[in-house]
Amino acid sequence: MPRLRILAIATSIALAACSQSPNTAGNSAPASAGSAPAKASTTATAEAPASNPFFTASTLPYQAPPFDKIKDGDYEPAIEEGMKQQLAEVDKIANNPDAPTFENTYVALEKTGLLLNRVMAVFNGVTAANTDDALQKVQEDEAPKLAAHADAIHLNDKLFQRIQTVYDQRDSLKLDPESQRLVEVVYRQFVMAGAKLSDADKSKLKDYNKEEAGLEAQFNNKLLAAAKNGALVVDDKSKLAGLSDEDIAAAAQAAKDRHLDGKWVLTLQNTTQQPLLQDLTDRATRQALFEASWTRAEKGDANDTRDIIERLAQLRAQEAKLLGFPNYAAWTLEDQMAENPDTVMSFMGKLAPAAVARAKVEAADIQKQIDKDQAALHQPTFKLEPWDWEHYAEEVRKAKYDLDDSQIKPYFELNNVLQNGVFYAANQLYGLTFKERKDIPVYNPDVRVFEVFDKDGKSLALFYFDYFKRDNKNGGAWMDNFVGQSKLLGTKPVIYNVANFTKPADGQPALLSMDDVVTMFHEFGHGLHGLFSDVEYPTLSGTSTARDFVEFPSQFNEHWATDPKVFANYAKNYKDGKPMPQELVDKLKKAGMFNKGYDMTELVAAAMLDMNWHMLSADQPKQDADTFEAAALKKDGVDLSYVPPRYRSSYFLHIWSNGYSAGYYAYLWTQMLADDAFEGFKQHGGLTRENGDRFRSMILSRGNTVELSKLYKDWRGQDPSIEPMLIDRGLKQGGTK
Repeated sequence: MPRLRILAIATSIALAACSQSPNTAGNSAPASAGSAPAKASTTATAEAPASNPFFTASTLPYQAPPFDKIKDGDYEPAIEEGMKQQLAEVDKIANNPDAPTFENTYVALEKTGLLLNRVMAVFNGVTAANTDDALQKVQEDEAPKLAAHADAIHLNDKLFQRIQTVYDQRDSLKLDPESQRLVEVVYRQFVMAGAKLSDADKSKLKDYNKEEAGLEAQFNNKLLAAAKNGALVVDDKSKLAGLSDEDIAAAAQAAKDRHLDGKWVLTLQNTTQQPLLQDLTDRATRQALFEASWTRAEKGDANDTRDIIERLAQLRAQEAKLLGFPNYAAWTLEDQMAENPDTVMSFMGKLAPAAVARAKVEAADIQKQIDKDQAALHQPTFKLEPWDWEHYAEEVRKAKYDLDDSQIKPYFELNNVLQNGVFYAANQLYGLTFKERKDIPVYNPDVRVFEVFDKDGKSLALFYFDYFKRDNKNGGAWMDNFVGQSKLLGTKPVIYNVANFTKPADGQPALLSMDDVVTMFHEFGHGLHGLFSDVEYPTLSGTSTARDFVEFPSQFNEHWATDPKVFANYAKNYKDGKPMPQELVDKLKKAGMFNKGYDMTELVAAAMLDMNWHMLSADQPKQDADTFEAAALKKDGVDLSYVPPRYRSSYFLHIWSNGYSAGYYAYLWTQMLADDAFEGFKQHGGLTRENGDRFRSMILSRGNTVELSKLYKDWRGQDPSIEPMLIDRGLKQGGTK
């Protein structure tokens, strides 16, 4: 159910929803190994307010979280007290004897919940990236209470009557455009949350929401454990043939961290396919790694998630019916750019056939490569399976383009990509500069903090980067805020990016794939959306937009990873600093369209699977997850045996826990926006300050202050076209990126 910012239910953008790009490795969000915060009781009386760092605003720059003072035991009492304080503040608004006005109702509501927002912003960040057993228990205990808290506000009849009164008068109040937008957005959120229901139906909805919140928290924690326990343990180094020395060292280190000395551990990322499948030459190891990923949450053990998702789908359908919608997808899309499920399925229906057709052509090429290799070995051939695709696709790529991933990685050292790629592009477009701050406390030693300065030299934001995979971190990559921007509250952004890149062994460089590089640009694009926010009201600030708009700035920012000027500035060999040879650059560019059929098919399959789960009606019986998934993929024509969906239902974190339910299509929708937008940039000179400043002022700084279709059209001068997307994603002839 929708929850206002004032209710402090923070949403991580590519939360492991990513908010990561689904076309990059590691999308969609626990104490770090060896650095867990000190344990403390998590009861509500564990810490007195005077010793709890959340009870007062941080005195650090930008009100950054004082991680050096925060203990596990601080969260629950602060959450409990935060809810108590906000309910008192809301009751005061609801029972105000004065006639409802914009100031004493809407603005007053924006100012509530400061303590709850403060603690939840940090709690959500840490439980996604640096959790432990104590925090997971708090998460499961508090999730139903937070859902009930949200309902206590959204379903407060006295409060809603005041909101309704101001809403009905809005056209005569002479409000400025942003205030008018706030009235419309908040009113709609309350209505969608059930404010107009009867008392009996409100009671039902509260029960549904409480159960849903508890199930989502359980799913999140079960999946984290399933991914950790599902890692492939290898006890024979020869089974790792094909991996680089760096990958083998990282696998040995991962085993050592688990006290499995003498073994190697291949950890799982959140997507179905795993990066190491590309290099592993032992087919049995590839199959074992793929199946470890595919079955991670379907082992019939304590971490099996299928019962949870089956009930969640049923529960959401019941909620939607109660609220007057035919299904959960219809309810979710009510306030999105796409507006309804028919539009979404029609949009994806234009992509699926072309993607599948291209994937089949790619599969034929891969099968020929398998046949050729097996013949050379005087061995019988075999049928292409999903665990073979990445490995033999890489062989095809090498044959077609003479390009090997191992040739590329030395030019993509993480810090160099960050400083001379991501930061450089932001400087060229927007005039930003960055200074590392080692005096700001962090929640894990891997985290780095930078202060961001605007084009005039004024301080703008703090930006945290947490790039390396840990067992206590959700899979994927995402962005969120520790502190959101608001002129009303006088706060500047404190933003973080999280990813799951392989941490190198001690003394080794962190070398990235091209997909990893794109992920960095993607998540930083979300960060730009947050740090450029120039909005009065917290509810409308930064990335608080519709799901099928919020991925637009991030996917747009991906384009700068391959811009010739930006690329030349960061693609340099970490050993000698020499730029990537032009011959290799040309090969990389020519290979840019390679495997696009596979990439798009696995993404479309996942998006359609999400929609099918959430188009179930309340009258349909509880589904069997495996049977339902297979039938849905077949119905939509995306059931290719060798192209599994990017996420299987049982580990589809985005849709069951991270707020992308009936919204995963947003990655595709915003690809359309991003590719059309980049076409507009190219038409006006590309990487220029003029283009950047205009994009900042008309898109990135506006948050949700303008109806989003209008916001885009005002900037672009036209409605978005799907043509650049079809060309850029390799689904139509017309050029290359």
